[in-house]
Amino acid sequence: MRAKAPKESLTVLTDLVLPGETNYLDNLFGGELLARMDRACSIAARRHSRRIVVTASVNHVAFTKSVPVGSVVTVEAKVSRAFKSSMEVYVDVWIEDRQSGEKTKVNEGIYTFVAVDETGKPVPIAQIEPETELEKKRYDGALRRKQLSLVLASKLDPKDATELKALFVGE
Repeated sequence: MRAKAPKESLTVLTDLVLPGETNYLDNLFGGELLARMDRACSIAARRHSRRIVVTASVNHVAFTKSVPVGSVVTVEAKVSRAFKSSMEVYVDVWIEDRQSGEKTKVNEGIYTFVAVDETGKPVPIAQIEPETELEKKRYDGALRRKQLSLVLASKLDPKDATELKALFVGE
């Protein structure tokens, strides 16, 4: 199975924020934005694996700016790293200024998906070969994030979390 570049999984969803999707302050509901992010990440994971994919976890979400009604929202997702059957998908959310068209990043998230067969059993997937500096940074960080998640879930002994240890002891 050949390794793939992150750009092969790139998914871009653009949509308008409607009044029925907002809270009392006329900003997009957080849950609505999370659903859009999950859909984009799911498509990116499926493009990478060419298999059925399921959301395993939402590892990180940062709401840095509200998204007002009437905004044009663009959700960009691509696989940042692939493991045996799981893959980390990084997602960035942008809104456009109505007059200038300038884009502002308002949110980002990291999701984990697992590729499965028709019975729900995990299946192997292609690896990722990052190309850009940002892709390389996200690729390297993915292993640390995975090790941290496994340590916190008591599925990995902290002594065996080599990437995490290297952050603190310079190994």
